[in-house]
Amino acid sequence: MDGQPAQPAEGELVERARRGDVGAYETLVRHYQEIAFRTAYVITGTAADAEDAAQDAFMKAHAALPRFRPGAPFRPWLLQIVANEARNRRRAGGRRYRLALRAAEWAAGGVEPSPEAGALAAERREELLGALAELREDDRQVIAYRYFLELSEAEMAAALGCARGTVKSRLARALDRLRDRLTGRAGAGVEDTEAETADRKGAPHG
Repeated sequence: MDGQPAQPAEGELVERARRGDVGAYETLVRHYQEIAFRTAYVITGTAADAEDAAQDAFMKAHAALPRFRPGAPFRPWLLQIVANEARNRRRAGGRRYRLALRAAEWAAGGVEPSPEAGALAAERREELLGALAELREDDRQVIAYRYFLELSEAEMAAALGCARGTVKSRLARALDRLRDRLTGRAGAGVEDTEAETADRKGAPHG
């Protein structure tokens, strides 16, 4: 034992917050503020809008706590409110969704690569983000939720406002379209290389 008091479980914090304990809700906010911001950022595409959406969502979630079902998972419920606020803010601002490089940096994490490995990883990341940018908005969103934010299927369903089975099918279709884009980009790269070689040799091509 290190003499430190044990931290309350999430369920206890939620119940205390439902009974009006502001400190308990502040603890929940601190715990979830990063994932709330990331979820909003995937939708809005800008840090400022994501921060505003997350803050508004936390205020609305606090007001809605009396309607929260005791014993239900808190995180999916919160993320659904965050996602709704982010979508409202994006529509109000008239901005198009963009999957930013920051999302990939969040997903990378961990060990520092060698210079050679780092250069290769950066090149692959650029290819991936380029292919993602060519997808439809709903495809980009479901891929970002699963692989950049690492949300569970239940959390994705809550944030997207659909059934878990729908999440699975949407993700599968989005990944198929992403593979098609990456395959097309790889093929284009081979054609470009062959064309450059032919140019250097003075041979006709195309």
